[in-house]
Amino acid sequence: MRFFILLFLTVFLIGCGTSENSNTAINTKPSAVNSATSNAENPLNTTKTPEAATANNAPTLAPVVQAYYAALKAKNDAALKKIYSQETLKSLEADMKAEKKTSLSAFITEIEPVPDQPFEVRNEQIQGDTAVAEMRGGSYPNGIKIKFVRENGEWKMTNESPEIQSVKQSATNSVK
Repeated sequence: MRFFILLFLTVFLIGCGTSENSNTAINTKPSAVNSATSNAENPLNTTKTPEAATANNAPTLAPVVQAYYAALKAKNDAALKKIYSQETLKSLEADMKAEKKTSLSAFITEIEPVPDQPFEVRNEQIQGDTAVAEMRGGSYPNGIKIKFVRENGEWKMTNESPEIQSVKQSATNSVK
């Protein structure tokens, strides 16, 4: 009996001993330096593009965008047709026909609700009969560049964006 007690006590004390290599994990937060380094090296992380400085308040194109906002808010199809380029109108009307819609303003506001505040327009760049300006507000809180064209001496808005075109172009190139 004494033998079993000593054996049990020996096994018990051996089990309570410590070893240098334990498998218990210590939950500590990595330092900011380590996480910044590891985030910079991770190819799947997103990076925020720094905001471009305001070069101008789009003196030529801002009135077109403000008229667009007013026409959307008033649900004025005739005014919207004066604001959009002919090519854009053809594209929108084809989409409306495919979806059996009759109101241009209703069709647009289904995709892009009318914002509470007018759009902010800035950084216009005009090259001949085409121009690009950055619009902010509504569905575009971070801004989006929109292409404009001059038709019969008046600036018209398009449904094209150089930013979206470049994404489509890079996607097409990566598929090849």
